[in-house]
Amino acid sequence: MAQHEFSRRYFFYGSLLAGAVPLGGFGSTPSLKALGYKSPNEKLNLAAIGAGGQPASDLQQAQAGVENVVALADVDWERGRESFERFPKAVKFKDFRQMLDKQGKDIDAVVVGPPDHMHTICAMACMQHGKHVYVEKPLTRLSGEARLLAQAAEKYKVATQMGNQGYSHDATRVACEIFWSGEIGEVKEVHAWTSRPSWPQEMVKIPAPTPVPDSLDWDLWLGGSVARPFTAGDDEYKTFVQERNARGGRGGGRAAVPATPGAPPPAAEGAAAGRGAGRGGGFGGQQNFGFYLPFNWRGFYDFGSSLIGDWGVHILGPANWALQLDPKYLVSVECIKKNSLPAFTFPDELAFKYEFAERPGMPPVTIYWYHHAGGDAYTPPGMTAEAARKIPGQGPQVGPAGGQGGFFAGSGGGVQAAGRGPGAVAPGAPGAPGGGGAGRGPGGGQGSGYNSIFVGSKGYLGTNGRGEGVGLLPGSRWAEYKLPNPYLQRSPGASTGSNHSAHTRDWVRACKGGAPACSNFSIAGPYTEWLVLGSAAVHYEGKLLWDNAKGEFSNNKDATRWIKPAYRKGWDVKL
Repeated sequence: MAQHEFSRRYFFYGSLLAGAVPLGGFGSTPSLKALGYKSPNEKLNLAAIGAGGQPASDLQQAQAGVENVVALADVDWERGRESFERFPKAVKFKDFRQMLDKQGKDIDAVVVGPPDHMHTICAMACMQHGKHVYVEKPLTRLSGEARLLAQAAEKYKVATQMGNQGYSHDATRVACEIFWSGEIGEVKEVHAWTSRPSWPQEMVKIPAPTPVPDSLDWDLWLGGSVARPFTAGDDEYKTFVQERNARGGRGGGRAAVPATPGAPPPAAEGAAAGRGAGRGGGFGGQQNFGFYLPFNWRGFYDFGSSLIGDWGVHILGPANWALQLDPKYLVSVECIKKNSLPAFTFPDELAFKYEFAERPGMPPVTIYWYHHAGGDAYTPPGMTAEAARKIPGQGPQVGPAGGQGGFFAGSGGGVQAAGRGPGAVAPGAPGAPGGGGAGRGPGGGQGSGYNSIFVGSKGYLGTNGRGEGVGLLPGSRWAEYKLPNPYLQRSPGASTGSNHSAHTRDWVRACKGGAPACSNFSIAGPYTEWLVLGSAAVHYEGKLLWDNAKGEFSNNKDATRWIKPAYRKGWDVKL
């Protein structure tokens, strides 16, 4: 088969921009003012739930110096100061419900970025008020919530987007095109991984209550979760964190918590408002709380989904898109490894196995996800990590020569996604591990440069970062490869060098009557639904068999509590 042709069996995936390309092409969908859509020439009136950290970044990118920011809500006004100062004319609230009630008439669209346990509650309220929503990843903490939000988006006819920015990167789309071309044959396995969490997990004791900071409304932060006292931690907890750091953190020995308060960790995803401005779960100095906040909540069963939601949603994005993974094809989920089972936080080391049935034109496939202690979790049989790596300066270039950014320095995701450009660091080289530890071998040595590998009947395809890098393994194969002709529509603005801004502006365009965003809830809902089932499987031994019609496990009714949440009184969610 010619390298620029697509296999007939995969041709129908042209609609895979997942419903994001209307028949007339991008921008052909008429403005729907009756449903709250703006003309492309009109300014959006934006609001945000979460005014610091990641949602502040999302809001700034969505606003792009063009749109209006009219309202901001954050349960902690110290954390929200970042956006409060940037948009001084915006009306400030602590309770997002008051924002919607009092300022709703002035709001067109809302960036939703509180901790994961509040995503569903906030997004549902916004949609029911007729507001378009951009919701940070993972879309929801639990599987059943993701299905609910997908149904809500359809019911309320609003523009939606999940914040998995890799979906707007050229390399993710090129990975799909390479696979659909038949280059690596049939794929029956995918292996994907990241290192252990940067935030503390596996605590065995909840410290005594401490005073709530004056800037924080703790009850609002808890929202729909079970009430509990606030604690900033104690000396025993701080000792635990220090000892954990000494044992080595993400990426083979790097600190799990920043040594300097407020400094970003090597590879932790952005903190949200209420998540805190400093990433990684530090305490002391300006952070001043360190058990639940500013970012440690992600490791608690009640508030987050650990790394499968934090980084799995990024790293497995190319596989989800290319292989058309959907809960309707899911057979089972199993936690095949855990180093412990803490009472209230996730284990540090985990491995999940997802089994999917045959999909149209594709055989059954098994997806493996690892929280790995160091180095690559998978290397093709008979291939060394060195052979798997790209050869600097050789092979196709995908996206801008400097990559499309968004990664922290030295993480590898911001380097040139595929091929090499001037000054680019080859994935796998020291200082370019490739997203949460990929590309670093045991003891800090070099790895393949990938954190996800498709195992095909005719070869191997790898992706790295958030899907910001793509290549064929071994590197010598990539060096000689010619890309298929572009098949999927490229994200608007992706060529500018920032897939973060391209992703948010993709949503803004949808809010103005353009084509649906590339990770709208009809895509992000099913994706999140199957993905976060891993956070349910961690509590049980053996396979959990999925009943998609009922949205539950057929062989374990107890597991339903990790699929469908019970919200605290006053925070109920209804479609």
